[in-house]
Amino acid sequence: MQRPVQVDSPGRSWAGERVLVRADLNAPLDARRVTDDARIRASVATIRYLLDNGAAVAVCSHLGRPNGQRVDDLSLVPCAARLSDLLGQPVELLADCVGPDVEARVRALQPGDAVMLENLRFHPGEEANDAAFADQLAAGFTAYVNDAFGAAHRAHASTEAVARRLDACAGLLLGREVEVLGGLLGDPTPPFVSVLGGSKVSDKLPLIENLLDTSDRILIGGAMCFTFLKALGDPVGTSLHEDEAAQQLALRLLDRAGKVNCTLQLPTDILVADRFSADANLQVVPSDAIPDGWMGVDIGPRTSAAYRDVIATAGTVFWNGPMGAFEIPPFADGTRAVAEAMASSPAITVAGGGDSGAAVSEMGLADRFTWVSTGGGAALEMLEGAVLPGVAALPVA
Repeated sequence: MQRPVQVDSPGRSWAGERVLVRADLNAPLDARRVTDDARIRASVATIRYLLDNGAAVAVCSHLGRPNGQRVDDLSLVPCAARLSDLLGQPVELLADCVGPDVEARVRALQPGDAVMLENLRFHPGEEANDAAFADQLAAGFTAYVNDAFGAAHRAHASTEAVARRLDACAGLLLGREVEVLGGLLGDPTPPFVSVLGGSKVSDKLPLIENLLDTSDRILIGGAMCFTFLKALGDPVGTSLHEDEAAQQLALRLLDRAGKVNCTLQLPTDILVADRFSADANLQVVPSDAIPDGWMGVDIGPRTSAAYRDVIATAGTVFWNGPMGAFEIPPFADGTRAVAEAMASSPAITVAGGGDSGAAVSEMGLADRFTWVSTGGGAALEMLEGAVLPGVAALPVA
């Protein structure tokens, strides 16, 4: 994959520029208070770089799903306050993201100033990628920087159309995401191990098919393993699994893995519970002997040990999807085993955002990974081989 031009490209001067920065500030809120500022923190490096190099910056983002209407509870007020704290300077939140008053304020910005535009999705033109809305959004700016990798798979006005109206480039975060994830598909350091969990084979089908071409081994966990086991004729009790069509997909993947010399490894033992509850009765059983009335909730200890051994000898490891229902503590051991094995590995280690990223962060291991992606959906689409509109709209280096 070609890398987009980045904000720190040699010879690029930002002095006197008025820059629209598309960030991903879609942070979880509780009573209009930011409860997890990871996405806001991830945006700071690019904004700080621009300010330190003489630019004025207006940050724009979406928050939640207001469906094209103003929703006060989805105002970016708490995000602006948190960004102010992180930057160590005031970040004024403007009353809107487009319009004459916003344009006038943008044109009055001085080098080193930072403001934030109000929630882009308060306008239906944002998600519709409306040309007139994009014209309004671009008004008054001299340049555009996209640092919102988590929204790069959406062809919205702020991610795609504006990039074609202004001198555009990628922020430091988006550039690093493209570099790391593109490297998994391009030339990963061998052996390349992919660890895949989650609930459905059908949801991960394009991802698995693409990873079969580059991975030396794919370790399967999560509820999707029960669709594979069922397809092989093993009893799965009341474990979550997909229908016969998905089971045929699973068999097809197993067959293709053999043809491309990639080992697709399934669990050999399973932690099962008599109900989906933290106080359920538990037992560990062979993966081909799940009893009636019991459900699989995690990979078993022998499988965890085997997966640890594989990860320990890998050159590159990519992980997407928990190994079990990790949100319930008794069912989290398999997910923790994978996270700790990757954190201890000298390999290039990449977590693909979403639940995997959340698990790594909750366990306090994020800083021991090579990269934890900020974009769950965007990361998956990129690794499926899809073209991300927000990346495609940027000039390439």
